[in-house]
Amino acid sequence: MPVELGSIVEGKITNVMPFGAFVSLPENQTGLVHISEVASNYVKDINEHVKAGDTVRVKVIRIDDSGKISLSIKKAEERKREEKKPVVSAPKGPVRPLEIDWGANRDQELSFEDKLSKFKQDSDEKMQALRRSNESKRSGGYHRGGGSY
Repeated sequence: MPVELGSIVEGKITNVMPFGAFVSLPENQTGLVHISEVASNYVKDINEHVKAGDTVRVKVIRIDDSGKISLSIKKAEERKREEKKPVVSAPKGPVRPLEIDWGANRDQELSFEDKLSKFKQDSDEKMQALRRSNESKRSGGYHRGGGSY
């Protein structure tokens, strides 16, 4: 059975290059794990993460028209972690402050783009509050206009 887009398979690393690692797949197929798909954090030297002969779980993320197969180790690991997460049902009824885990760091699960978007939104809200505060201080009942009293 040939590998399919989105499937997770096991393969053996046959060759490591500065830009990625070649992986031998079932049915004599070969795919490439680009250096950006090796780990979820920044990879400066791929040799610190994988070496020839390692057996790895990879996710097929792309198969182009010429048959080249792009693979991802980090997406296969993410999928593995998602499968292990316990299913938590939402509480029924209103959420009370005592039921909220105020110490939980929700930003850890957000992507960089989501974190950036949240930061921008928070920043815009703070700037609006600051502008309103400054405007109310300026107009404090005293008018400098040239009119007569």
